[in-house]
Amino acid sequence: MELALTKEGFLINFRDWSETVACQLANAESIELTQEHWDILYFMRNYYEQYQYLPNTRVFIKAISNEFGDEKGNSRYLQTLFPQSPLKLTCKLSGLPKPPTCL
Repeated sequence: MELALTKEGFLINFRDWSETVACQLANAESIELTQEHWDILYFMRNYYEQYQYLPNTRVFIKAISNEFGDEKGNSRYLQTLFPQSPLKLTCKLSGLPKPPTCL
């Protein structure tokens, strides 16, 4: 399936997202999605739909902590799931735009 992506690999249309698309995007990042990944991806999609904006990294981590507890709501844990840039990769794999705070 041919996806409409930005030059950085983000979906152009949020509505084109599916679990299959997420797996394709994750594969391109050499990430094998587990239930822990899915929890964060679905949380982020719901967050975006509810608030209509993408948080900065600090707010993202705090929101994860509020939803899943401090064990998952910390940068070390999120870094194990989404190496290099947890917020950026979460948004990419969730079919969301690139966060304005990410380079």
